[in-house]
Amino acid sequence: MIVEILILVISFLILLSIGVPVAWSIGISCLLTMLVSIDSIPAFTTVAQRMATGLDSFSLLAIPFFILAGQIMNRGGIATRLIAFAKALIGSLPGGLIYVNVIAAMLFGAISGSAVAAASAIGGILGPHMEKENYSKEFGAAINITSSTTGLVIPPSNVLIVYSLASGGVSIAALFLAGYIPGILMGLALMLTATFWIKKKKYPRGEKSGLSKTFRTFVEALPSLLLLVIVIGGIVSGVFTATEASGIAVLYTLVLSALYKEIDRKSLYQVFLNSVVTTAIVMLLIATSMSMSWVMSFENIPQSVSKALLALSDNKYVILLIINLLLLFVGTFMDMTPAVLIFTPIFLPVLENLGVSPVHFGIMMVMNLCVGLCTPPVGSVLFIGVGVAKTTIQKIMKPLLPLYVVMAIVLLLVTFIPQISLWLPRLFE
Repeated sequence: MIVEILILVISFLILLSIGVPVAWSIGISCLLTMLVSIDSIPAFTTVAQRMATGLDSFSLLAIPFFILAGQIMNRGGIATRLIAFAKALIGSLPGGLIYVNVIAAMLFGAISGSAVAAASAIGGILGPHMEKENYSKEFGAAINITSSTTGLVIPPSNVLIVYSLASGGVSIAALFLAGYIPGILMGLALMLTATFWIKKKKYPRGEKSGLSKTFRTFVEALPSLLLLVIVIGGIVSGVFTATEASGIAVLYTLVLSALYKEIDRKSLYQVFLNSVVTTAIVMLLIATSMSMSWVMSFENIPQSVSKALLALSDNKYVILLIINLLLLFVGTFMDMTPAVLIFTPIFLPVLENLGVSPVHFGIMMVMNLCVGLCTPPVGSVLFIGVGVAKTTIQKIMKPLLPLYVVMAIVLLLVTFIPQISLWLPRLFE
């Protein structure tokens, strides 16, 4: 079994290091492991079957629909109205555009369920305004990058749907409810950190919005905010499933964008094209990750890892800390979706034996891997944020470092105080 693990891990790392895409690296490493080590099973046929079986899930239908809804929001003027509302609320504070960035990213990220979409939309709209008012481009980009990940914890979240699949059917409604407080806590922590930066740089107050303007921007943003109520409310109340909710989200955003008159036939074609490309990438990652999960299960790797971890300690908090450190390392070189699919079957049984709720672990895992989206070498949100801000990774690392620390502190709070994530799901039981 040690030989199989070495082949799987080393081939995967070598492929990644020479620039092979993650999905292909996973699939090829699985194939090599089976060709070398598992003689009794036809490797090519088995990998193909496991990839197809991995995608044969009704819950996964929600992902392309939520991706499409996010693309429509990005083009349909929804981000603009959310930013206007956030700016009317707190834009008059010293350094107010920094706070607006965090709140807008939380709102848009939560509605779209995509950190990349949030970083692109919010950064693209707010960036020029911040530069015009002499904000630090690098710190603005750092805040945009880190705050955009809150939308992966605040529902609806595609990654939480993937975790539900990988964990063997943990309630999506419970996961969605569990994400609210940790996601908001992360946003507040980033805003608190920004306060110190704002005081240090002595940013002036912004233009104060009157009550009438604040109310007007609220009314304009209300239809967008109602999407959260409709989608999450319907899922929690049992009116429809997460998959049905994703279809409703697409229909709602299409109607809303038509009413805003900011999306035409040409841009709608581009929206569908981008959605297809993104969906194809995500689904290929899911398919190959499911084949790797099967190979590891066949080789009893999860059981071996479980025994090794429990041999180190039987203390729940020590094991949680070790798993967090391992996931932080994994997140620096692996995309979130395959990381969830591959490592959930390995770590979840260990923690369930120690009495950790699978809902709690799901939120902890997603928050942990969110850090990896903001770090080199493969942080997709990092590269989007840097590109939108027209800066470089070298320049942005200094303001990012304290934000990494804050994200780690909030992660530890969520890890060791399970009530932060479990209070809301238990309230609605």
